[in-house]
Amino acid sequence: MEPKRISPVSLDLYNLFILVTLALLFQIGVLAASSESRLFFNFYAASCPTAELMVRNTVRSASALDPTVPGKLLRLLFHDCMVEGCDASVLLEGNQTERSDPANASLGGFSVVDSAKDLLELFCPGTISCSDILALAARDAVEFAGGPSVNIPTGRRDGRVSSVSNVRPNMVDTSFTLDEMLELFSSKGLSLDDLVTLSGAHTIGSAHCSTFSDRFQEDSNGTMTSIDASLDKIYARELIKQCPIGASESVTVNNDPETSLLFDNQYYRNLISHKGLFQSDSVLFVDGRTKAKVEELSRSQEIFFQQWTQSFQKLCSVGVKTGEEGEIRTSCRAING
Repeated sequence: MEPKRISPVSLDLYNLFILVTLALLFQIGVLAASSESRLFFNFYAASCPTAELMVRNTVRSASALDPTVPGKLLRLLFHDCMVEGCDASVLLEGNQTERSDPANASLGGFSVVDSAKDLLELFCPGTISCSDILALAARDAVEFAGGPSVNIPTGRRDGRVSSVSNVRPNMVDTSFTLDEMLELFSSKGLSLDDLVTLSGAHTIGSAHCSTFSDRFQEDSNGTMTSIDASLDKIYARELIKQCPIGASESVTVNNDPETSLLFDNQYYRNLISHKGLFQSDSVLFVDGRTKAKVEELSRSQEIFFQQWTQSFQKLCSVGVKTGEEGEIRTSCRAING
């Protein structure tokens, strides 16, 4: 019997079907690959359902023992995300790592992250990244200090690169102009509004005298001769009392002289009263590009919290490593193997 012939039309339809199927499979593969490189809410829902709760309880306990912990954790996150992205590179120990820079060595908060990691390794070994722990810990710290509850996606991977030489070029110096800060923030995908909003982190925490000592001038005899004109004179004299000439490097001053342990919008009211601790704070009210935003946030804590939520989520997504990038460290202090 002669084999049945397939008509050219049927063959064309068959080939078209194969091509469409392959295209769909390729598209599904692309979507699957891209989904592996994104952050998700409740990323650990299946692999470690209580992960966020364990981090939260660790931060709660540490904050109850030491009310300065929230400020330390929040600053630690900033210092991590601005250098190499939010990949926990600031947590790595070593002579030439980011952590060895004096600005990071004195940060504090490292032990809280380590405690959370040790707990998670006990219940969910090799599952939760140090970068996610740090982001969650800073998020929870803000809430425990009176700030908003922020839902952030997880799925970050830990970086393997940490170099002290990358710290200073990527960090805001307290003497920066607005243009210098904006250039740095823009390079991280953060806007001018994000800059003003995230500067509100200075509503908690403290700073060493050396970070604002350039706002006072003294003569060869050690006598104070001039004070930054953008500072309230009474506030300036109080700062000089707390940080006298020759003060120890261990001496610190609250960023917010009014409500130092409370995450609120007092920071912006301080700027309007010329009580910004750093030059980089004061400039936000002096410069016309940011003055109106400072005034807006000073009037409404609700608006500040709403905008903080958005800007904080953006900060926590800067330069993240996901999918096959990076690793899940066993210890936050060292890369694996």
